[in-house]
Amino acid sequence: MLMLSMAARSAWNRRYNLLLMLLAIAMSVAMLLGVERIRHAVRASFAQSVSGTDLVVGARSSPIQLMLYTVFHLGGAANNMQWDSAERLARHPAVAWTIPLSLGDSHRGFPVLATTASYFTHYRYGDRHVLVLAQGRPFAALFDAVLGAEVASRLGYRVGDRIVLSHGDSDDGGPEHADHGHHAEHGDKPFVVSGILARTGTPVDRTVHIGLAAMQAIHLGWESGVPLPGLAILPEQVRKFDLTPRSLTGVLVGLKHRSQVFAMQREIAEDPHEPLMAVLPGVALDALWGVIGVAERAMLLVSALVVVVGLAGLASSILAALGERRRELAILRAVGARPRDLLAMLALEGLVVMAAGALLGLALLSALAAGFGPYLASTFGVALQAAWPTPGEWPLFAIVVAAGFCVSLLPGWRAYRLSLADGLMPAI
Repeated sequence: MLMLSMAARSAWNRRYNLLLMLLAIAMSVAMLLGVERIRHAVRASFAQSVSGTDLVVGARSSPIQLMLYTVFHLGGAANNMQWDSAERLARHPAVAWTIPLSLGDSHRGFPVLATTASYFTHYRYGDRHVLVLAQGRPFAALFDAVLGAEVASRLGYRVGDRIVLSHGDSDDGGPEHADHGHHAEHGDKPFVVSGILARTGTPVDRTVHIGLAAMQAIHLGWESGVPLPGLAILPEQVRKFDLTPRSLTGVLVGLKHRSQVFAMQREIAEDPHEPLMAVLPGVALDALWGVIGVAERAMLLVSALVVVVGLAGLASSILAALGERRRELAILRAVGARPRDLLAMLALEGLVVMAAGALLGLALLSALAAGFGPYLASTFGVALQAAWPTPGEWPLFAIVVAAGFCVSLLPGWRAYRLSLADGLMPAI
């Protein structure tokens, strides 16, 4: 008890150094667990970019490619599906609703998605969240456009502003890289911003939404991707033409009963009218994550390296303090402490500091999650919540504490080997 009391007083005399060590360990642990939680949250958000949709239907190609251009609006469709096929699908007795999608144009680096009013009614993301308009209303007039939150924020648009779409995909990744001279513009038929969606943390935020009829209207008088010379169709004249689309990029399908999903998938694959493919979104997104998931493993590796640096700092701090504590350890030896007692005391001290630092790191992570969790959820769609460690996080927590204990054995072993005379003789 006397030795423990003296060790406690020694720790109090070194409280500032110990506090710095606690903070370093806490930040390392908070980063490790934070990256682990963000890694799982990002994967969950990715997998829930679209939810409540039973099948994604498009022309026969790769399932990953179909998901990329229908859900993430990346790349382009090798082939489109016919409008007649989409209508037959919508009339199928097992189908509750469909959302037709047509891509191909862009606006200042952001993709343009042509769809119908059913998009705002049936589209779901995350935990079946509905799309919410932060401002305005869905498109009602022919040349109305509804902007995703990031489009409006990055380009400074408000409801009532006029925008001009460009012909061709947004293959450059954003407005800062947009080459305005690369694509021909539909300048004769400007759109009016009728609404701006609330943030979702999904590709919806980076999308300009228009009606399917509007997509047909702006391409009247175009052939093979270029406007025909001398043929100008004014906006007020487009209603005279048939604006029914001839083809679509894809269709999102909701079934009346999910138990019919595999039968419906097989029926679509065997459609005698057109070679089509129906993909289960969850399965395709898992396959896609397997391709790009190397990033999450890199994140975990970086956080593990931070913890290793923190443990190295703990060992160096204890070793540096050991030189200042030689006399103290010698006095403990003089009052009857054995070498193994000093080893146990220093190892216990390292274990206590590591455990306290890890708990402080958990508290720090919870405070950060409570403070910045809503911002991350609204901006990036990543749900970071203040919560007790999950069953998958407890092993990481235990490994960090055990590693800290092992690191503290090094200075303890050095103290074990110090003789009584080493501490009593003044250093020269």
